[in-house]
Order: sequence, then C-alpha cells, then structure tokens
Amino acid sequence: MHVQEWLENVPAVSVYALVGLVIGLESLGIPLPGEIVLVSAALLSSQHGDVNPVVLGACATAGAVIGDSIGYAIGRRGGRPLLDWLGRKFPKHFSEANVGSAERSFQKWGMWAVFFGRFVALLRIFAGPLAGVLRMPYWKFAIANVFGGIVWAGGTTAVIYYIGVVAEDWLKRFSYVGLGIAVLIGIGSMLLVKRRAKMAAGSGGGALESVPGAGAEPVERAEQVEGDLAGTRTPAAG
Repeated sequence: MHVQEWLENVPAVSVYALVGLVIGLESLGIPLPGEIVLVSAALLSSQHGDVNPVVLGACATAGAVIGDSIGYAIGRRGGRPLLDWLGRKFPKHFSEANVGSAERSFQKWGMWAVFFGRFVALLRIFAGPLAGVLRMPYWKFAIANVFGGIVWAGGTTAVIYYIGVVAEDWLKRFSYVGLGIAVLIGIGSMLLVKRRAKMAAGSGGGALESVPGAGAEPVERAEQVEGDLAGTRTPAAG
C-alpha cells in the first residue's frame, strides 16, 4: 500500500504523530523515508480538511529539531565507535565513503552543513550524529538545527500544500471546460452530419431531373414496335 493511501485511512492525530516520529528517527540517524512521508502528508492536507497543514508543519519541524538534537547527543557520547557500529548496521548509508564525504562537508562548511544538510537526503541522516562526533559547539549546532528544521519542514509542507490546492482547483476547472468542449463538439458533429445528408439527398434528385426525356424514351420505343407489328399483320389479312 502506498504511503498516502495508508495516511488517508488513519485519523489526523495519527498523521501528525507519524510524520513527527519518522522525521525524528531519520534525523536521529536511522535511515527512514522522512521526506516521502512529509510530502505525502502535506499533499493529503491539501485534499482533506481534517489534516491541518499548520499543525502538520509544526509536528514535522519538532520531529526534525528534536531528532537532530538527540542524534547530536548520541554522536558526542559515542564518538568514532558509533560511526563504525552504524557502518556495520547500515552499510549502504554509513559506508566509509559516505561518512568521509559528510565529514569533509562539515569541515568545510561547519554549521552551514547542518543547515543545508536538511535538504540533502544523506546529510539529513548524518547531520546530528556527525556533528556530535566532530564535537561541533552545541550553540552553533542548535542555531543551524532549529532554522534548518523550520525552513525544511515548514517550507516543504507549505509548498506541497499550495501545489496540491492549485492542482486540485485546476483539475476541477479543466473538468468543466472539458465537458463544455465535448458538448460543443458533439452538437457541431451532429449538425454537420445532418447538413451533408441533406446536400446528398438534394444532389441525387437533381441528377435524375437533369437527364432530358429519361422517362419518355422507353414509351416512344414501345409505341414504334407496336406500329411495326400492326403493319406486318395488315397484308396477311387482305
């Protein structure tokens, strides 16, 4: 079952809780489809009034900020052994190449890596734990974490909600316009067929009338034959 289909069958409170939980666990360092769940829920909120987009965005932001903060604390306490353990558990996401790439980004960009990491799937998983492992000052991490969470979670919710509303409105208008066009095409086709049928009937009658003596010729020939027969019988009678 698709994520959105499942979300449509649960109460709004469950949608808020699920979005916050999945994004929080992803931000903590567990590879989960947080962005997919958020986009599906935001699209759902544009189609169903039960799911409030403001509450949804707030829950997503809270999950992102809290999850990243917990990930930071775990990374700071666990250090390098934590990354090694994550590499064994999730080799696809926490491979040496991925960890090395994320490390270079942190060393180059610092707190901006935490902020912009929100918009990159891989860095979104790494940001909290890796910032803790690298011992980034917490105040820098907290600023980037809070603003990044607000912009990413709130912005994604707002954009997808707006797109969903506009798309639904456009589809409704298109359905009415399409219906009107279909009716006009149907009426026009019917009138055209009737006109062509009338023209065909008129041209057929005119063709018969345009041949002079078409009906008289057989009668004249019959009279001539009858006269010839009468002439041949007269001498025989005499």
